[in-house]
Amino acid sequence: MNIEEFRDYCLAKKAVTESFPFDANTLVFKVAGKMFALTDIRPPFKINLKCDPERAIELREQYPCVHPGYHMNKQLWNTIAIDGSLSTTFLKELIDHSYDLIVESLPKSKRP
Repeated sequence: MNIEEFRDYCLAKKAVTESFPFDANTLVFKVAGKMFALTDIRPPFKINLKCDPERAIELREQYPCVHPGYHMNKQLWNTIAIDGSLSTTFLKELIDHSYDLIVESLPKSKRP
């Protein structure tokens, strides 16, 4: 997966918006105003995704490219180095998980 594929996949999800709320390099994806994914548009390509706390620990133990979220709540966010060690299918599953966690936390009136 490259940054364009990541962006396209995130934007294909229902009610997703993208913005640069922090600086000109940090691309953020939100659903109903809540962040579920972000990346720095400069290399090296890494993504931050929200994750269930227990699963976050398991992923970090199992995959060397998964680390506690950089500048994020380390219990709830992972930073994943996109180095080719994880399949695109698996990365999409992690993106889906992050998106789903946010949608589930929204009031029913705001869910897409």
